[in-house]
This record gives sequence, C-alpha cells and structure tokens, in this order.
Amino acid sequence: MWTYDLGNSGFGNNEVETYCGPVGTPNNPASCPTTFSTSTANAYVDGSGHLVIQAINNGGAWTSARMKTQGLQNFQYGRMEASIQLPDTTNQGLWPAFWMLGSDISTMPWPACGETDILEVWSQAVLNGPGPLGNRSTLHTAATDGAGVQPNGGFTFPAPQTNSSAFHTYGMIWSANMQQFYVDNPQQPYYIATASDLKPNDTWPFNLQFFLLLNVAVGGTLGGTPSAATPNPGILMADYVRQYSGTVAAPALGNPPAISVKAGATTGNASSFTPGLAAGSGFAFFTCDTDAPKATCAILTTDALNAHVVNSNAAETVTATVTTTANSAALPLAAKPRKPAHGQNLWVTAMSGMLAIWYCLVKWRQGEGSRRYAWRFAAAFIVLVAAVAGCGGDSSGTVTTSSSGTTPGAYTVHVYAFTETNSSDGTNAHADAQVAIPLTVN
Repeated sequence: MWTYDLGNSGFGNNEVETYCGPVGTPNNPASCPTTFSTSTANAYVDGSGHLVIQAINNGGAWTSARMKTQGLQNFQYGRMEASIQLPDTTNQGLWPAFWMLGSDISTMPWPACGETDILEVWSQAVLNGPGPLGNRSTLHTAATDGAGVQPNGGFTFPAPQTNSSAFHTYGMIWSANMQQFYVDNPQQPYYIATASDLKPNDTWPFNLQFFLLLNVAVGGTLGGTPSAATPNPGILMADYVRQYSGTVAAPALGNPPAISVKAGATTGNASSFTPGLAAGSGFAFFTCDTDAPKATCAILTTDALNAHVVNSNAAETVTATVTTTANSAALPLAAKPRKPAHGQNLWVTAMSGMLAIWYCLVKWRQGEGSRRYAWRFAAAFIVLVAAVAGCGGDSSGTVTTSSSGTTPGAYTVHVYAFTETNSSDGTNAHADAQVAIPLTVN
C-alpha cells in the first residue's frame, strides 16, 4: 500500500535530503544504501512492528525516506489517524510530517490540488515552530499557497509530555466541507477548518480523494539549517496509520424564527436558533443560502473553535444573517403642460380629416397645378395625423425607477447542516439536515 518518493529535487522547499527506497528499489539514487542494515536503512520495520523512518547524515550528505500511497490507495473522508513518536526537533535541521495531497495533483498542480498537514513539526528556532512541545496543522488551497488557511492549528502538549519522548496519536476527522484536527483525543479537536473559512476567490478541494504521505525532511524553509546538533539519525517511529469510518445522527433544526426586513437594513435581518445534536455526535458544519434577489446569507455560531460549526456537547447557537440590497426611491418629473387625453386626440383627428378632404376636392377641381398642391397637402396631412393619433394622455407628475435592489416580496432562507460523517460532494442538496426560514423583504 506504500511506495516511495526518490531523489533530491528540493521538493519545492530547498530541502537537502536525498530520499531513498528500500534496498533494491528501482531507480534508487546512487547515494542510497545497497545492502540492508538497521543503521543505514532509511525505512524499515523493526522487531516490534514499528515502521522506522530515519534521516541519516553520512559524511555531510543526508538521506531519508518519504513514503506515500499515491497510485496505490486513495482516501476520501473518515477519521485519519497515526500513532507516531517523533525525532527531537529542539535544534534546527529536521522536519517530520504526516500529511495528505490531492490525488488529482498530476492534472491539478499544487496548491490547487489541496494539501492537509495533519502532523508537521520543526524547530522553534525557525519561524516559531512547535518543536518537541506541540504540533502544527495547516490546510493549503489554491489561494492560500504556502501560508495555508489562516489561522492554522497549533497544539501544545501538557507538561511534561513531548512529541519525541512517547507515541501520540495525530488525527483528522474528515467530512464534507469540514476537517477537525486532534492529538490523542478525537472528541477534543484543537482546530477546525471549513469551506466557509476560505476567501471568496478560493476553492475547497478537500471533498475529493487524497493520498497519504509520511516523511522526515531535512533542511528547507521550515526544517532550518542542519548542524552537528541535529540528531543523527533523526528517527520517526509509527505504530500504525489507520482510517476509521462510522455514522452519527442528523441534527434536528426545529423551526427558527422568520425574518422580516426592509431591503438594505442591517438590523432585524437575522434568525437565531439552537439546533439539536445527539450527544457524542461531534461537530456539525452549517451554511445557508437564500432565493431573494441581490441578497446573500451567512452563518455565525457561538462555538469557540470555529464560527461555522456547532458542538454536540454544548448548547451552541446558530445565527443566519441575510444581507439585502436597498432599492432606489421614486424620482419626480419636471412640471409640464397637461397632455390631452387619448379620446380627445381621436376627435380632433376626425374633424381635421373631414376638413382636409373638402379642401383637397376644391383644389382638385381648380386645375392641374392645384391638383399637385392637393397631393402634397394630403401626404403631409397623413404624417401629421399619425403623429397626433399616437400621442398618449400621461398627466402624471412622477415616475418610479426600476428596482435596483432586493425586490420586496416573500422569500426563503435555507440553513443546511453537515455532520462529521457526511461523505457527499459537499453541495447543499446532500446536507444531512436543512430547514427553511421564511423571509419577508419590505
């Protein structure tokens, strides 16, 4: 189920190690071991069932291992967890990680394919890394690039625990539109990221398939500069890497209060309610939309970790807020003479026509020259009649502009809930629960 990255390309981070596969791996770099020994192998399974990945400095040249499931096993949703003991990262040089990349990376290059760093540790001397005292979790998306979604997740072990003195479980609960990160206790995540945490121009790639990676990098942008104080070998031991699956009950959303608001108003445009989540069902992610024109909807919760989720172990509130667009007022017309009514136009036209016919007959009998004059008069009269007959009878002094904002009327706000076991494509049509909130725009 695992394969290896090979070589020394810097991997986009100016890393200095050469990655090696086991002895006999095709295309292994020349600097990799050619015979097996636990003191020289960069990856092997010890006699206690632990996977060992070790970064080794051999005469100033570092070798290590980066294992991955790419092309062999893809994952999508569930609880991703590994039991790991890390090398000592007090001093600069080592950069161990347990992470995931989008399986479509060959057609959707990084960072658009998405990256989830479940475990990532480096020295505190480099950009305030967690070092032996904690862990860092980060999501990378198309718009966030190397910095990742902000803020990222930081965990600190209670004293005197460290990540290098014992095995700890590092995990991520992965569902549609939501990722929750924990150390040792999956019921107490320290960081939650959702699709609603992204900037408007970004995309959430984490509803697709990913593959796993496990490695110890040396040097690079976060590893720092290796030295004589860097552990040699720097050893990562993994007891297991697992994926768990299960289901939880859908939340009950009840009947949230209706919203009645004047278009463009910034008060009275929200509805708050406390959803019912089954005890122990974890966190649920909430989002909303509305069919009102030129209007948007946003969710805000009272959860301390993330403003778009609700914890089943606490009575937390969901607020759906609608932002509408104000309409323009009626505009007055300048004063002008009253136009004749349409009926008056027809009567005047009829009387004028009878007089014109009489005049033309008289001219016709007076000779050839008068006849030409009669033809010209008749043509001009026809044009005049058409213009007069088409005139309306508008006597209004005001005109109302077309609506430029949210048109007053009856609409709906839909609130959607996704549980931590939702394995859909993340669209609202596949939410675990939804509720309609009546919206009246005045």
